[in-house]
This record gives sequence, structure tokens and C-alpha cells, in this order.
Amino acid sequence: MPYSLAIFDLDGTLADSFPWFRRTINDIADRFGFRRVADEDVEGLRHASTREILSRLEVPLWKLPAIARHARRLKAEASAEIALFPGVEPMLRTLTDNGVQLALVSSDSEANARQKLGDAAALFSHFDCAASVFGKPAKFRRVIRRAGVVPAEVISIGDEVRDIEAARAVGIACGAVSWGYAAPAALRALAPDHMFAQMDEIADVVCPISLKA
Repeated sequence: MPYSLAIFDLDGTLADSFPWFRRTINDIADRFGFRRVADEDVEGLRHASTREILSRLEVPLWKLPAIARHARRLKAEASAEIALFPGVEPMLRTLTDNGVQLALVSSDSEANARQKLGDAAALFSHFDCAASVFGKPAKFRRVIRRAGVVPAEVISIGDEVRDIEAARAVGIACGAVSWGYAAPAALRALAPDHMFAQMDEIADVVCPISLKA
């Protein structure tokens, strides 16, 4: 079915920030006193859920808000290093040209998100940013309400296990991309409604009837 609202994650979904994250994570670990990530740990963490990652790295939950604020500051300073994945802007434009509203729900700040999106930011009708680690369901509900649509017309597209869990929590469809932070196998294990291997597959799923018309 075609959807009338597509809610996108930013990092790992639209923006190629994983290389920046790998370069930065151990500095953040040292600052906030959790375990450093060795090269050999990365693949295992990509197969883990968010809660498992926090447990393995021994991240105290009470420190998460401060860690997130610090990471947003670092990301703002590194914005020139973080590019959109190829094909993002044409894909988003195809959706808006076919009447799909776009929303961005991200753990990053809205200012960082708009800077990263560049000209593509103008295609989004709704921004709800600075999401806490497990705070996306509330933001999804708020965006759906603002957009004036019913959950059956909404799809969320992200790259992490928690994106799928958040979509399920609010009763909307979920799509998972295979080029982000989580390993594709970890995402497939949760049986998302759609699994995307390439950027141009998103428009085929989100607005198939309009595209064929």
C-alpha cells in the first residue's frame, strides 16, 4: 500500500555517520567512563540490540542524557565530515512529489539534522529531534498527530533494532535499511515489514501506486 507519511531516522539511514562514530566513540567512552570499543568488538555490537550494547559497554543509564548532549556537540563540529548517502535527495524528492509527507525523528539536534540534510531539509514537513535512546515512540506519536494521518498510513524507516521496536510500539509499519549501524541479519531477525538493500527501493515501497500512475 502507498503511505501518506514516512518517518525517517537520520544517522545510518540518510547520513553516513558510522565512520565518524567509530572515530569518536572511544573519546566519548574515556570521558564518561564506559568501556572502549575495540575493532574486533564492532561486528558483534552491530548484531546486538540497543540494550545489549549498553550492557556490554557498561554504560550507566543515568549518564545517557549527558552522553547524548556531548555527542551532539561533537557531531555539530564534525558536520563537514558527515555526508548524506548517495541517492538520498532524489529518493526524498520522489516521495514528496507523490504527496508523501516526510518527518525526521532523530537523536541528533534539529540544527545538526538540518545542516546535514542541506537543501533536502526543505522537503521535510516535520522535525522531532533530540530523541532519547528509548524515546522514539513518543516522538512518532506526536509526529503522526501533527501530520493528521492514521497509523495505518505511516511507515518508519531506520537502521537500528530500536527503530523497529519503536514502530511496533505505536502500531506503524517499519522499514529497515541494510547500510546503517545495525547488521542486516540483526534487523531481519525482527522481521520488519520491509528490508531495503538499496536507497532507490524506498520509493518503490512507500508510494508504488503513485509512481506507476
